[in-house]
Order: sequence, then C-alpha cells, then structure tokens
Amino acid sequence: MFTGTLIAIVTPFRNGKVDERAFGDLIEWQIANGTNGVVPCGTTGESATLSHQEHHRVIELTVEVVNRRVPVIAGTGSNSTTEAVSLTKHAKQAGADGALLITPYYNKPTQEGLYRHYKVIAESVDLPQILYDIPGRTGVNMLPSTVARLCGLQSIVGIKEGSGSVPQASEIAQTCGDRMTVLAGDDALTLPMMAVGGKGVISVTSNVAPSEMAQLVKAFLSGRIDEARRIHFALSPLFNALFYETNPIPVKTALGMMGKIDPELRLPLCAMATETKDRLTLALKDAGLI
Repeated sequence: MFTGTLIAIVTPFRNGKVDERAFGDLIEWQIANGTNGVVPCGTTGESATLSHQEHHRVIELTVEVVNRRVPVIAGTGSNSTTEAVSLTKHAKQAGADGALLITPYYNKPTQEGLYRHYKVIAESVDLPQILYDIPGRTGVNMLPSTVARLCGLQSIVGIKEGSGSVPQASEIAQTCGDRMTVLAGDDALTLPMMAVGGKGVISVTSNVAPSEMAQLVKAFLSGRIDEARRIHFALSPLFNALFYETNPIPVKTALGMMGKIDPELRLPLCAMATETKDRLTLALKDAGLI
C-alpha cells in the first residue's frame, strides 16, 4: 500500500512557532522531486516537543498541502496507548491516508505489551497503520515473532524497521510476506533491506536530497540494481553526515544552510557543535547541495 521513498519530514520553526509557509514549501519541493509520500510528526518532525494542538495542525496542514497527490502517513505514536488512539483518530478525521506508530518509549513494554498496545489501536481506528521499531530511541526491540502476530490484524499494513538489523528485516519479510510491507528506517540500509524484500524507506536524507533518494528506490524496485547501488554509494557520505549528531539536528542544520528553513530546534535539542557542523558543511558541499 505504501511503497517507495516516503519522507520523514522536519517541522520548521520560526520564533518558537511552526513555520507553516516553510513547511508548505518543503512539501511542494518534495513532491516535485519524486517523493512518494509524506510522513509528518515523526521523530524527525520533533513530535516529542509538539503540543497536541501543534501536532494536529501539522497533520492537517500536510493533508491540505499534499491534496491527495501522494499519501500522507501521520506520526501518531505515543508511550500511552490511550493517547496513541486519540492521535490516530485525529489523523483519520484530518484525512491522512495512514498512521505511523512508534513502539512505546521509556516504559519498555514486554512483547505481549507491545502486541496488546498495537492491537488496541488497530481495533479502535479504521486507518492503515505502520508499525515503527527503533530500539535505539525507545529502549525496546519489537521482535519478528511479535510483528508476525500483528500482521494478521487488518489495519496493520507495514513496518518501518529501524532496528539496524538486516537479518531482523529479512525475517519479518519472510514470515509476513505480502501481508506486511517492510520499509527501511535507516537510509544507509535502504538498499540492503530492499534486497531481502523491503519496498522502500521512510527517509531522513530525502529532506535534503529527495530526487536522489527517489531515484535509488525506484531503480531497485524497477530491477536496475547496478544503478541503485551506484546511487547508494554516492549518497553514503551524506547518510553518515546527517547522523553526526542526534536526528534531526543535522538535517535541520543542513536545510538551513540550503536556505530551505530557519534551522530552529526545540530544547532539549540544540545547535550543532562547531566541529560536527564543519564536517556536515563539507559533506553537503561534496554532495553539491550547498
């Protein structure tokens, strides 16, 4: 249902508020450059520091600007099941095409707790849902056996696999087959994960290089493996540079250098250290982005 290059889009701020004009311009630029879907209010969108009112508005604005040209998959996850249900209901009402639901963070549920969490959301909201596993952020890894249990639920259609483990992605793809679309959650693993059955990526790098990421995924899915590999190698320095510090610090800094947004962050995220910013600048120059 959701395949290709989907952007985990940043949320631009200006003077402490969401910069709606810059956000709309980013979406237009993404669509013009071949991005296959927009994912607002994820980790890259600094969802953790958005108020509920801002979260709702960002999703509504995304739906409005996209205007059905590509799918909108709203980040609606929470470490509170009740809150996740509420955010997902709002996404459906706002006209989103799907929801991205991160595993509950900090409270570190068991595998049974993860299953029950997602089952409640799936049964509460009739909207296509993508699981999001990223243990480096949340402190818990959702095992392939748990994903296999969940892929039998009608509303659950995919997983953003951000564990960093290609074998784990491979096991999910093998076990769930066509019932579960596997999307890479790490740009550097997009190509390896597609090689074991993945259908695309929810990408940070697309924020700064949308055309190149779209071409990488399209080339592989069209059977042009050598071309996809060439693009992967060309983008690899950028993949690394955008994670010199905690995401989305580098990508918002990069977009600021490119003149796309004001690179404002919300505490506890803060401006890049001089040394890593200098290294990021060099990587962006080498990639021809500034």
